Amino acid sequence: MRRITRIATVGVASAALAFTATACGNKSSSDAGSDARGAGAAIAYDVGGRGDQSFNDAAYEGLARAEKDLKIKGRAAEPTDGESDADKVQRLTELARAGNNPVIGVGFAYAPAIQKAAEKFPKTTFGIIDDSSKTGKNIANMVFNEEQGSYLGGVVAAKVTKTKTVGFVGGVETPLIKKFQAGFEQGVKDTDPSVKVLSQYLTQPPDNTGFSKPDLGKAAAQGQLDKKADVVYAAAGLAGFGSIEATSKAGKWAIGVDSDQYAQKGLAAYKDQILTSVTKDVSDAVFNLIKSVEDGKPQTGEIRYGLDKDGVGLADSNPAYTKMTDVVAAVDKAKKDIIDGKIKVRTTP
Repeated sequence: MRRITRIATVGVASAALAFTATACGNKSSSDAGSDARGAGAAIAYDVGGRGDQSFNDAAYEGLARAEKDLKIKGRAAEPTDGESDADKVQRLTELARAGNNPVIGVGFAYAPAIQKAAEKFPKTTFGIIDDSSKTGKNIANMVFNEEQGSYLGGVVAAKVTKTKTVGFVGGVETPLIKKFQAGFEQGVKDTDPSVKVLSQYLTQPPDNTGFSKPDLGKAAAQGQLDKKADVVYAAAGLAGFGSIEATSKAGKWAIGVDSDQYAQKGLAAYKDQILTSVTKDVSDAVFNLIKSVEDGKPQTGEIRYGLDKDGVGLADSNPAYTKMTDVVAAVDKAKKDIIDGKIKVRTTP
């Protein structure tokens, strides 16, 4: 397969050509990024790219909001199949050399590349979502308490299941996705110990295609449905689309992830069965970092978003969910207990 990195510009398509020309210019890395404000901001998408109706699309929303509210140019770069860390370094380097500030890597897979790029462009702020292992004076680590939001999803699943069997589908078995699994399983068991949780991963590292193949998510969810699961929670990026499709067509409840998937246009055909979504405010995290650079006070270091800051939570767009008053009450109580420290949510299964 011919490998292509697609450089896309939010809003005005022709600006992508301007970006490509700038990226191929003669500006050296030593003087790139000297203009800290006004040059534009960029994001590099994770596996699955834009259109995943989930994680990447949430990052895009933050960039689009910055374009509108802060009057900046927004640029984005897509991943390629089977790419290496060197490919990611090149992508980030091109974005930084073009004068974008900040440059944000969407997903933990960018960690090694972010560190290398940040060293090359010390005047540019780099952000990475979902990783705090690589740090630097010009690196902002935007991380979330996914296990807390997933715990609330587990409360919902335990309250609404009629078969006493629910499912969890993880895209790739990484420490990050295990946080989703751990929180969900704990929320289920704390609410109703008699409920069985079926957990399955689509791929194992270094194979990250479990985040990008809807057919894998669909097959996994179908297997759980065949085992009597009537609620399925997928933390699998674009592959979660397949899980939602299978679950919805079976007339069972799906729990979305990262974005409010009930509100995603690409999932409109299945929205009625998306009871709720475990959300991460990736959009605000992206916007806040861009604004901090525009304000001349760039964020750096670990920036953590948990239940206490509404950085994670549950979506309530589906009227079916809001009508379940006993479920909503149980979720509200669990949320308060987590914030107050009465419930300690595990980060590993």
